Amino acid sequence: MTQTLRMTNISKAYPGVQALKNVSLELAEGEVHALVGENGAGKSTLMKILAGAERADSGEIEIGGEPVVIDSPLRAREAGVSLIYQEFNLVPHLNAAENIFLGREPVRMGFVRFAEQRRLASELLDGLGAQVDPRAPVSSLSVAQQQMVEIAKALSINARVIAMDEPSAALTTHEMRNLFQLIRGLKSRGVSVIYISHRLEEIFEICDRLTVLRDGEWIGTWPVSEMSRESVIEKMVGRKITDEFPKERFEPGEELLRVEGLTRGFVKDVSFSVRRGEVAALTGLVGAGRTETARMIFAADRPESGCVYLKDERVSLRNPREAIRRGICLLTEDRKGQGLVLGMKIRENATLPTLERFSNALFIRRAHENAAVGEQMSGLRIKAPSAEVAASALSGGNQQKVVLAKWMLANAELFIFDEPTRGVDVGAKREIYLLMNELLRRGAAILMISSELPEVLGMADRILVMSEGRLVGEMNAAGATQESIMELAVASKNRAA
Repeated sequence: MTQTLRMTNISKAYPGVQALKNVSLELAEGEVHALVGENGAGKSTLMKILAGAERADSGEIEIGGEPVVIDSPLRAREAGVSLIYQEFNLVPHLNAAENIFLGREPVRMGFVRFAEQRRLASELLDGLGAQVDPRAPVSSLSVAQQQMVEIAKALSINARVIAMDEPSAALTTHEMRNLFQLIRGLKSRGVSVIYISHRLEEIFEICDRLTVLRDGEWIGTWPVSEMSRESVIEKMVGRKITDEFPKERFEPGEELLRVEGLTRGFVKDVSFSVRRGEVAALTGLVGAGRTETARMIFAADRPESGCVYLKDERVSLRNPREAIRRGICLLTEDRKGQGLVLGMKIRENATLPTLERFSNALFIRRAHENAAVGEQMSGLRIKAPSAEVAASALSGGNQQKVVLAKWMLANAELFIFDEPTRGVDVGAKREIYLLMNELLRRGAAILMISSELPEVLGMADRILVMSEGRLVGEMNAAGATQESIMELAVASKNRAA
């Protein structure tokens, strides 16, 4: 078996954190190799070293049997390595084609050949089955469309090794199928793929072998065919997890939220309610209007028509600040762009919406603030040396926990969770689910937006299905199946078409 890539004894330390300790990884020609582990296990750090975004403290890298020094993204590209980052690395004001070929534009006599660039970008996007106009500014694209631009960008480099860090996190089922077909095509051409995902079902479908990292150390490498879902989870977390969805059932209380006829843009006439002590899951295909509905409830967008009732009182919220004061919080799907200020510390992010609680007329009561944030970090098991670490230095799962800490300190009653476990490992997912149980026990209500149907079925009490901007069905989770949910969403979409 010809080796395309060999990383040997890679170590990397940051102040107060040993991110990697003597980690090794081998990748065969034409192999799809899964790299799995909890958030903070070192997966992304290892890939950043391979891509030249970080320098290893020690260790060696070989590509095609030859030692290479990858000290910059340019050197990685020259060595035939391309990385699709978990968090988008796009320039919002440039269009899709310009992002795909940024720094590698087709030129003639010193001028960019824009028509040729758009044609090449269109071929790449069409090959992915992505409905993206290469002339569209990236800022105007959905999260799923931006992910497809990232994938096209990586594929535009004729790479020998492509590392994909959570590539399917924002994709629809159809787009994911196209991605898998594309990966199989790359494999048949001898291209090697490193596939990082917390969705284990994808790993069993597309990958040949898997390597597990835990706390920055190599745990082992196995053929996927010899592993079970339970054994992979046990290797990742170092213990058995017997209940992946630890949902507790509570008797629903008073109606906390009711919306009637919410309409804005393509979202039309959406009506539903959420009661204390229950999880109402808002699901459907990506682009069905779920996030747009949540933003209207949170007053991030003003509805064109329709009403919002809190505790049976009609309210007209003008902005998110008023929503927060009325006990509503929104955990956004895009945690980096909308949920956190990455340059600020954990402490500063956690207390940003409720800073008045920790200050007097002139000064912040630092001891009070530190105690409150420290309690949340301990309760949520946020992996960081202290609350003074910048949010940008945390793994994706730990960033998600900081967003959760922020809303826990806000003492909200209605929690709108938009894809709460996107890009989060199975251990951290369970911690979030347990936190949801605790919120319900306190009398809160949860509106959970999720594209992961096992999560919807495992954690919801009621399921609300949206399609083409409309609410097309409601069902009790106890009697629902993945097939019944998808049939409703897809059938409604087909009727609209």
